[in-house]
Parts: sequence; structure tokens; C-alpha cells
Amino acid sequence: MKLLAFETATEACSVALYVDGQVLERFEIAPRRHAELSLPWAEALLAEAGLARGQLDAIALGRGPGAFTGVRLAIAIAQGIALALDRPLIPVSTLQALALRAPADATHVLSSIDARMGEVYVARQLRVDGKWQLQGEEVVCAPESVELPDGSRWFGVGTGFGATEGLLATRLANRLDGVDAQALPRASDVLALAVPMFERGEAMAPERVEPAYLRNNVALTLVEQQAARAAKQSV
Repeated sequence: MKLLAFETATEACSVALYVDGQVLERFEIAPRRHAELSLPWAEALLAEAGLARGQLDAIALGRGPGAFTGVRLAIAIAQGIALALDRPLIPVSTLQALALRAPADATHVLSSIDARMGEVYVARQLRVDGKWQLQGEEVVCAPESVELPDGSRWFGVGTGFGATEGLLATRLANRLDGVDAQALPRASDVLALAVPMFERGEAMAPERVEPAYLRNNVALTLVEQQAARAAKQSV
């Protein structure tokens, strides 16, 4: 099996290649350089592995949530390659990929990405028999609105725990065994989820893949952003 993966939903840019159990990856925290780096990195990884594009079985991608432009970029690049090669896509939740940054022994993981404007993207996930299961829905909300079910200890990963002066981490401190607020999703994590998805026949036609923005209005004007911030400060 040979899969190429892109993850550009955060300030980190990452491309990875899976070749019959081996993974090659490029990763860099590179705000605003994702479009510049992604395709050259993909070509470099294919050359390093001695593969032609036509030898790929599918293209995987982090479908979001995350930065609007980053999510849109991953979709566009992956769709372009997949359509050119007549290959399927494997969309993977960026929040689910982020959960793989938690310690290997963590079974309850709260993954969160800074959504700006005083909000965070959040997903609760359980590791059961080595497989991840989403609990509830992925949401975007204020940190003070995030709730955890009673009876379990959780590990927090992602930049959402450092957003709004660490409000999420502070509010849930008595429910968390630890927090990695610096964790960012990687294309290698996307591959770790995409490989079994491909084996289960869950790849799909490129035109069917949709981004997960979570916000209804993903392109707020500057005036709307300022108004939203002012409203939050007045509460």
C-alpha cells in the first residue's frame, strides 16, 4: 500500500508518505507557507522513496477543523492530485489525528485547536482496543462551554489548551491527567488513521470530500470579527 498525506489545518505544515509499512515525513511550523511547501515536499518524498505519482493507491488529508485557508488548501491539493491520477481520497479528522499526539497509554483524550475569536475546536475521543472512537460531535465553542463526562480522567492535547490565556486547561484542571498545549497534528498521524480506513474500503471519490469548518460563517469580515470580540468582552 502506498499513500500520500497532507495536513495543513494549523500553523504546522506536514506531508507524509506511507510505503508498505514505512513512513517518510516533512514537518515544519511554517505559518503562511503551506502552499509554498506542500507540493515540493510531496515530490521530494516520492523521489526519496523512488516512487512515481502513478504508483500511489490513494491520497489522505486532514479535513479540518482548523484554519480556513489551511483546510481549504489540503482539500484542493489532495483533490487535484487524486483527480489527475484517478485515485480516491481518504479524509481524516484533524482533531482525531491530533489525539495521536497524546501519550500511548492515554485512553481518554480531549483534543483541541485554537479557533481564534475566543473559541476552540474540541473533540472527545476514546481509545478502545487500539482504535479511536469519537464521543459526541466535534464542535467549536467557547472554552467555558466544554464539558467532560463524569468518572474518567482525560489527557488534553492541542493549541486550544493554550488559547484564551489557558482557560480550557485551567477550567478542566481537576479532570485532566496532563496537557500538551504545544501539540500539533501531523501528516504521519493522518496516515496512521488513513491506512486502516483504506483497508476497510472507506476511501471515497475526490468530489465527495468536504472540509470540516464547523463554523457556519468561515469567512467573517474584519468588522464582524471585531464585533464578536467586543461582544465576548462585554459579557
